[in-house]
Amino acid sequence: MALAKITQVTGTAVHVTGSDIDTDRIIPARFMKCVTFDGLGEFAFYDVRFDKDGKPTGHPLDDPRFKGASVLLSGTNFGCGSSREHAPQALYRFGFRAVIAQSFAEIFFGNCTTLGIPCVLASAEDIAKLAAAVEANPALSLTVDVANRKVVFGSESFSVTIPNTSHDALTSGKWDPIAELLEAKDAIHERMTSLGFANA
Repeated sequence: MALAKITQVTGTAVHVTGSDIDTDRIIPARFMKCVTFDGLGEFAFYDVRFDKDGKPTGHPLDDPRFKGASVLLSGTNFGCGSSREHAPQALYRFGFRAVIAQSFAEIFFGNCTTLGIPCVLASAEDIAKLAAAVEANPALSLTVDVANRKVVFGSESFSVTIPNTSHDALTSGKWDPIAELLEAKDAIHERMTSLGFANA
């Protein structure tokens, strides 16, 4: 079954301020002792969402105004630190389907792409303008238009950057190489057999 073509993501947004937000902040290491990624969403940003006694700190992700947000706004070098796949997995399971930031750590960016989460780069000014609009109206619907490399909200829009490799993979539905291999397994088996690999 072919993967979905991800040409745009529409939803509401939440702004998590700061630069150099690393993967350990996105998902603390102690929550990575899991067999599957299924339950990781509840632990996203755990150590900044809760204090040492487990009491909420008032983090934007827990603000009722932004409940259900599917687009995350942030600063520079988002997803830096270790290359753990758990970080984008936690964001995906929390409900995020796109991230807008000034820049991304390369491995985090790639891990997001293979999950079907578009990461687009925008200027500090454009992110600030969008964040202000979201703060004024948390129910504001916005669209990350991956195909046309822009973000649209209300009557406004701004251009974003996404590398051609990720853009093409997402918009063509070829963003998960493992899924592609599984889909092509019969053709691969046939080809390997024709080459004399009988047990392929």
